[in-house]
Amino acid sequence: MDLEKLKYPIGTFDCPSNITPEIQQAWISILEHFPNRLDNLVSKLSEAQLNTPYRPEGWTVRQTVHHIYDSHHNAYTRFKWALTETLPIIKAYDEKAWAETADAKNAPIELSLAAISALHAKWVYLVKGLSQEQLLKEFHHPARNRNYTLVETVGSYAWHSNHHYAHIENLLKREGWK
Repeated sequence: MDLEKLKYPIGTFDCPSNITPEIQQAWISILEHFPNRLDNLVSKLSEAQLNTPYRPEGWTVRQTVHHIYDSHHNAYTRFKWALTETLPIIKAYDEKAWAETADAKNAPIELSLAAISALHAKWVYLVKGLSQEQLLKEFHHPARNRNYTLVETVGSYAWHSNHHYAHIENLLKREGWK
């Protein structure tokens, strides 16, 4: 098995230089429909399946679901900072360490599935109400030492949603669970 393909089943995020309204709408649609897609993918999995890593030395399905919530919650907070402050410096976090916390390793996925559903509903509502000028507001990511616009962040998290969905979906296919 190709480890790089297991890590990046849909490739890495490549933000287009010209983000058209059609691209924006496609990204928003991904964020809007992702909670239901994810729920349909993982809600019937057994405890043993949830505790299976999606790749060698990767996170379990359970950790991945909890990671999605943690990551998207942080992204939503970054949106609020960028909308209410001038070029805020966001707080980076150690996602690998977060995935090792007790809730990420052991909590029922229903907690994060419900939180993802509520968060995405609120996030999509917010994004749909933003002007083009607001979508160009930025935050500074200190760990990457660069600024990100909100519109490219929408794209990044649409990709992130599909990225982790593909991790789980590919595992289910490989194991014959789907």
